Amino acid sequence: MSTTFDDADFPAYTMGRAAEMIGVTPAFLRSLGAAGLIEPERSHGGHRRYSRHQLQLAQRVRQLLDEGYLLTAACRIVTLEDRLAAAHRRIIELGGTLTPDDDADIPTQTHPDIAKTQYYSA
Repeated sequence: MSTTFDDADFPAYTMGRAAEMIGVTPAFLRSLGAAGLIEPERSHGGHRRYSRHQLQLAQRVRQLLDEGYLLTAACRIVTLEDRLAAAHRRIIELGGTLTPDDDADIPTQTHPDIAKTQYYSA
């Protein structure tokens, strides 16, 4: 039996709690709403409520920002990654299979490590 606690899309977290959970400020979460990445539900009192899925998206954007991407680029990347993961889940639901190269759950390097010193033989 599935409950709302199992539902990753259930808006269970207040803005303050959501920001605390993923280590960002409430202003950061509002900026993701303004950018169109996540649209939190509203409580009866008008307060924003975030789901676990939305927090995962926000956390991924934060990671990309830390790697040097602009907010618009990070939001676009996260949107595409999320759509790809949903398409892969649908393929599995329909009885299809994915190869390891197709697996959206395997993280890929999004940015080469340019700070790493490389030495070449002369």
